[in-house]
Amino acid sequence: SVTKSHCIMAADSMEIDDALYSRQRYVLGDTAMQKMAQSHVFLSGVGGLGVEIAKNIILAGVKALTVHDTKQCTKWDLGINFFIHEDDITNQRNRAEATLHHIAELNPYVHVAASTVPLDESTDLSFLKQYQCVILTEVSLLLQKKINDFCHAQQPPIKFISADVYGICSRLFCDFGDEFEVLDTTGEEPKEIFISNITQSNPGIVTCLENHPHRLETGQFLIFREVNGMSCLNGSTHQITVVSPYSFSIGNTSDMEPYLHGGIAVQVKTPKIFCFERLEKQITNPICLVADSSKPEAPLQIHVAMLALNHFQESFGRGPNIGCLQDAEEMLKIAISISETLENKPQVNEHVVKWLSRTAQGFLAPLAAAVGGVASQEVLKAVTGKFSPLQQWLYVDMLDLVTPLEKTDSEEFLPRGDRYDALRACIGDSLCQKLHDLNVFLIGCGAIGCEMLKNFALLGVGTGQDKGLVTITDPDLIEKSNLNRQFLFRPHHIQKPKSYTAAEATLNINPHLKIDSYISKVCPATENTYSDEFYTKQDVVVTALDNVEARRYIDSRCVANLRPLIDSGTMGTKGHTEVIVPHLTESYNSHRDPPEEEIPFCTLKSFPAAIEHTIQWARDKFESSFSHKPSLFNKFWQTYSSAEEVLQRIKSGESLEGCFHVIKTLSRRPRSWTQCVQLARVKFEKYFCHK
Repeated sequence: SVTKSHCIMAADSMEIDDALYSRQRYVLGDTAMQKMAQSHVFLSGVGGLGVEIAKNIILAGVKALTVHDTKQCTKWDLGINFFIHEDDITNQRNRAEATLHHIAELNPYVHVAASTVPLDESTDLSFLKQYQCVILTEVSLLLQKKINDFCHAQQPPIKFISADVYGICSRLFCDFGDEFEVLDTTGEEPKEIFISNITQSNPGIVTCLENHPHRLETGQFLIFREVNGMSCLNGSTHQITVVSPYSFSIGNTSDMEPYLHGGIAVQVKTPKIFCFERLEKQITNPICLVADSSKPEAPLQIHVAMLALNHFQESFGRGPNIGCLQDAEEMLKIAISISETLENKPQVNEHVVKWLSRTAQGFLAPLAAAVGGVASQEVLKAVTGKFSPLQQWLYVDMLDLVTPLEKTDSEEFLPRGDRYDALRACIGDSLCQKLHDLNVFLIGCGAIGCEMLKNFALLGVGTGQDKGLVTITDPDLIEKSNLNRQFLFRPHHIQKPKSYTAAEATLNINPHLKIDSYISKVCPATENTYSDEFYTKQDVVVTALDNVEARRYIDSRCVANLRPLIDSGTMGTKGHTEVIVPHLTESYNSHRDPPEEEIPFCTLKSFPAAIEHTIQWARDKFESSFSHKPSLFNKFWQTYSSAEEVLQRIKSGESLEGCFHVIKTLSRRPRSWTQCVQLARVKFEKYFCHK
């Protein structure tokens, strides 16, 4: 019976709920999904950033998550944690216990537990051995170092991630051990390259078919097949060095037979080892990812500023006071001292240090959402060994947001005792009021739409007393597969309208929100609902759509009514966002994505050499037979009312457009099932024998 139960458990753990995980399964693959479903994760700190990470990794489907926190819920939390409510504050609940039920119901396959025991310098860390990944938020730097040293020393190492959001700055750090093996660094399909020539030389140069760049990188491996002439290459694997976008070298080919024609080189996915250093060492000699190419110096400057903030907290037992210039000056002195101790002695940016000091007690929910998303991706990489991990620091700032507020009175930033105090500490009260008075139109309540609504609720968008309204629309009903990434929905919402359900869930986060929900599609047919008058009332339009056609239409309406548009979308592991402002940026319709590589007609017709060619050939034939030709036929009879009229016109010598095609179609038109089969058999002979 023990063996039997083990078998059942093993079968259970291998089974993936495709109805729930189908989209994610497509991106990650079954092996990664199964690794994830066997992983135990520990997360400390259930503030605004911690709850974002918890939400994301529970939706993704780890086996078990322990959320740890020792703080009580306060009014402050209402503006940063979307799962904490007024009654949690009244009942003085612990933050981990208050959010436990809400995060647990996001995914029934994940076991979620809460821990409220103190975690400090004296804690015995051996309890962490049961976890594959440890994530720390809101933990002192000294304790981060201690826990990181413990995780790094284990065999195999426990993957360590620390993340923090302080006011307008954020940081993320990863340490996955001395040697972390990644089986697939990109998750992309292996590339196939068609060969036009290979030289007999040392090194041999391989040239691709004309106008087909190989898009390879030096160090990658390729396996060759179907090469004529230099046939000893077939079945062999070679490491390549990129020579140009259309050629690469593969080593010595001078002793081989001369190349004649043909050949395909297929990319071979090889595991890659990533080496990580401990937090202690990385603090003095950081490796940073440059997130914004226009500010390559920013990561090191924020690194110094945030170290100064940690030092300030340790020295004074508190964070710098909101808007306090004296504390900002003190933090600047600390930053200058710290800079001297770092290996490359980075320049101290006074502007960054002072703004971090002024806003450090505050919190920006959208910044936490972005950093929480990236941190969660790193957790998935850590437990699955798929995709290249972050090495090792990521810094993201919102300085652009506060720079215009330089001369604002510091009283603007002080707390008022409401749910927006954390936000107010960063952007001031005037900007908070502007957000409250906004009219926003959100189109689409899917994965991005749910995230947008959550951010609107935390920011207080559309909560003004006299002004402000959030209007949402989505014609779709909720399906089970939506629950994997659209966190406002639960199993009991399946087959209910997305927009109505999303509106109700958003009011749970912030009851003061004014929200209007529709289920009608935004298209030319609904312009009586979404009229010019409707658009001119909106301060900003936000799209969270899944197709380009709808984006183009909404963009044209925004251009006509001079409304700003924020557009974003995702596909697999990739995503985009675009801000379109009248008179300042180009519109969405002003540009087109690069066209799909068109296949020459002669290749399609006579020399299909790749699976893409056969697919395109079939698409063209299908389009011609079942769309283009029937529509020409129907259009002809809309123009001419009867066969008699057509006959009369032909007899009088008139040339009628499409007449030949129509007569041909009429004469061959099948009238019964048997005739359909006959026609199909004739077509088959024509396409696959004669052609």
